[in-house]
Amino acid sequence: MDQEKLLNETKQKLHQSVEHFQNSLKTLRTGRANASMLQDVTVEVYGTAMPLNQVASVTAPEAQLLQITPFDPNNLEPISAAIRNNPALGLNPADDGRVVRVPIPPLNEERRRELAKQVSTKQEECIIGLRAIRHEALRAIDDAKKNKELGEDDAKRLGTQIEEAVTNARTSVEAAAKAKETEIMTV
Repeated sequence: MDQEKLLNETKQKLHQSVEHFQNSLKTLRTGRANASMLQDVTVEVYGTAMPLNQVASVTAPEAQLLQITPFDPNNLEPISAAIRNNPALGLNPADDGRVVRVPIPPLNEERRRELAKQVSTKQEECIIGLRAIRHEALRAIDDAKKNKELGEDDAKRLGTQIEEAVTNARTSVEAAAKAKETEIMTV
C-alpha cells in the first residue's frame, strides 16, 4: 500500500469538499448584489434547460442591482421567468427589451435568520461529507493492516495524519460558515 498516495488522495478530496462548500456559500444573498447569486439558476431556452451563465452575462453595476445581458435578445422573457420562479432567491426581475435588471432588496430580519439557517445546513452537509472521506480513508488503512501490507505503527501514524487533515478541513469550513453568517446578519 502506498501511504503517501492515500494521504494525498484524502487531502485532495477534503480540499475539494471545502472548496465546494465555499462556492455554495457564494450563492447565498447578503444584501449586496453579486453575480454568483444567480449561479444555480437554469433557464429553459431552445427546448433545454441551460445554466444562466451560458445564455447571458451577469454583472453587478451597483451594490443593489444585478444586470443580465442575454446573448440572444429572444431569451429575455425566459431569463426573467427563471429568476422570478426561483423561490430560494425571492427576487423580482424587470426587463427593458435589452437587459434584465434585478433589484436586490435589503434583507429583513426574518430573511437574515432564514439565510443563516441555510448556512448552518450547508455546513452540516459538508461536515458529513468530510466524515465520509475520513471513514473511507481509515477503512483503507484497516484493510491494508489486515492484509499485512501495513504495519501497526505505520497505520497509527497514517491514521493520525488523516485525522489532522480532517480537523484542518473542518476548521476551514467552520471559519467560512462563521464569516458568511456574520456577513448575512450585519445590517
